[in-house]
Amino acid sequence: MLRVGGYGTAVASLLHIAIIVGGPAWYRLFGAGEGMALLAARGSTWPTFVTSCIAAILAIWAIYAFSGAGMIRRLPMLRLILALIAAIYLARGLLGVPVVLLVDDPYFDELKGRILFMAVSSLACIALGLCYAAGAAAELDVATDGGP
Repeated sequence: MLRVGGYGTAVASLLHIAIIVGGPAWYRLFGAGEGMALLAARGSTWPTFVTSCIAAILAIWAIYAFSGAGMIRRLPMLRLILALIAAIYLARGLLGVPVVLLVDDPYFDELKGRILFMAVSSLACIALGLCYAAGAAAELDVATDGGP
């Protein structure tokens, strides 16, 4: 499960890099909002900075998944970090659509018009969260069985 989660997260990281390269139209397409798209169109570095940070965080998450899957060396605080990543993915997946529908905010109003995107991205986050949760649970089993 962690391999699947790691590969999915790596793809998400690369997609964020592609959004930077794709420019304003890609910011719009992937739900960053009109504000971010306009900033990118004006040549602001803010969208690139924010999107690069997200890409870097996702890359680190993928590396932790690969560590938990035994593909690379064991990283520090592996079980805890896998559990935190799972919690973040699951929170985004479970709360994304309800928050967009219930919170009165200009950005969320934009996303209301893209509810299919929100639903698909929420399902992807739930799937990835379950992969990381399974990995965290497996790490707990290893730790309690006296494994590595």
